[in-house]
Amino acid sequence: MNEPQLGLDLYPTDYELIKELSSIYDQQFLADYLNKQPNSNWTRETINRWLKGKAAPKLSKLEYDYLEELLPKPKVSLEDCDFTFIDLFAGIGGIRKGFEEQNGYCVFSSEWDKFARRTYKANFACDHAFHTFNEDIRDITLSMDSSISEEEAYKHIDINVPNHDILLAGFPCQPFSLAGVSKKNSLGAKHGFECSTQGTLFFDVARIIAAKKPIAFVLENVKNLKSHDRGKTFKVIIETLTELGYEVADAEHTGPNDPKVINGSHWVPQNRERIVLIGFRKDLNIHNGFSLKDLPKPTTSPVLGDILEDADKVDDKYILTPNLWKYLFNYAEKHRAKGNGFGYGLVGPDERARTLSARYHKDGSEILIDRGWDFSKDFENEANMAKRPRRLTPLECSRLMGLSSPQGSEFKIPVSDTQAYKQFGNSVVSPMFSAIAKFIKPRIMQVKKQNTMAKSA
Repeated sequence: MNEPQLGLDLYPTDYELIKELSSIYDQQFLADYLNKQPNSNWTRETINRWLKGKAAPKLSKLEYDYLEELLPKPKVSLEDCDFTFIDLFAGIGGIRKGFEEQNGYCVFSSEWDKFARRTYKANFACDHAFHTFNEDIRDITLSMDSSISEEEAYKHIDINVPNHDILLAGFPCQPFSLAGVSKKNSLGAKHGFECSTQGTLFFDVARIIAAKKPIAFVLENVKNLKSHDRGKTFKVIIETLTELGYEVADAEHTGPNDPKVINGSHWVPQNRERIVLIGFRKDLNIHNGFSLKDLPKPTTSPVLGDILEDADKVDDKYILTPNLWKYLFNYAEKHRAKGNGFGYGLVGPDERARTLSARYHKDGSEILIDRGWDFSKDFENEANMAKRPRRLTPLECSRLMGLSSPQGSEFKIPVSDTQAYKQFGNSVVSPMFSAIAKFIKPRIMQVKKQNTMAKSA
C-alpha cells in the first residue's frame, strides 16, 4: 500500500525554483517580476535559455527570496492534518480549497488542462515530497491499454496513488455505451463496471475507488447528470458505486426536491445548481442517518454588490462595445417578441446572477453588470450609450465562485482573461464544498479514531 511519506522539504536550487515557477507563470512575467528588484536585468530570452540548459545564470539572495514569494504557502501540513484526500479532475482547485479549510491534506492531484494546472499551482502548494501532480488520469488507471488486466491496472493504481481517506472528483459527464461489450468480456470481468463504464472518465474514477477503497468519496457534476442520456448515465453511476461497496447518500431520491442537487446561491450571489454524490464504505457502518437534506446552509443570501469591484477601478475594456451591446439587445428583443426567454442577464448590485459558464469569455451575456442603462431612452442616445453594461472582471469571477473572499483578491490568476473566464465557468462554488467537508468530517474522524485505537491495542 502506498502511504504518503513525510520527508525533508529540499531547499530548491536556483534552477529548480525558476523551473517550478515557469510551470505557473510565463517567462516574460518572471523577467519583469525579477526586474522590480534593484540592479536586476533579466529578459525572457535569458530565462528561456536557462530552462533549455543553454545558460546558467545565478539569482542573488534578494532575487531568490523575491521569486519564492510567488509560490503558494501550504495551508495544511501532513503532520497536523485531520484527514487526507485526492483531487481528481481538479480544475483550478475549488473543491480542494473547501476540504483544506476543514484541515484536510491533498496527497494527489490530477488535471489535464495545462492552463488550469497553472492556476491550480499558483494557488495550492504541491510539495513534491508527499504530493503527486498527475496530468492524464488514464496514465494512472491504464484505461487506454486494453491489453492490461484488471489486476495489473489495480496494482499500478495502488503504487501510484497514495492512500487517502476521501476521493474528490468533478468528472466530465459522458454517455455510457454497451455496444462494444462482448458476452465473453462481461463474464470475464471481476467488476461489472469494467464493462458498463469503459471508455468514459468515470471509469477511471471507479477504478481508483476499487483499488484504493477510501473511507468516502465526493463526486460533483452538473445538475443535468440525472437526466443525461434519458437517465441511463446516472443509473449506471449509482449501480457502479453500489457495486464497489459504497452507500450513496440520498440515492433513492429522484424528484424535484432531491437533496443531492445543491444550489451554490446559499454561499455566493449566483444561481448554480450542482449534483453532489457522497458515498461511504458500507463495511465501516458510518453511513446510517446521513442525508444532504441536513447540510447546514448560511441563513443570509449574498448579493452581487458584495463581490463587485469599485466602479472607478474597473478597466474600460470590460464594458461591452457598442456593436456587441446592440447585437445582444436586439437579439433579446427579437426573442422577447416571440415569447421566448432567451437573452442577456442584466443584473444590479442587489440581485443574484445567473450561472457563470465556461463560454463567458465570448460575450459575457449571461451576467452583465448594469451601469445605469435607461430602457426608456432611444438606444442610440449618446448619454445612455455611455452607460453600456459590462462583464464581470476575472477578480469578480473569483469572488463569485468563493475562491476569493467577497472583497478580497487572495486567489491568484496567472492566465489570460479568456482562460480565466473558462476556468471560473468550469469551477465549483468553493464555500459549498467547505460546508460539505465540515458536514462529513465527523464520520471520517470516527473511522480514523477507530483505526488509531485498533493499532494501539
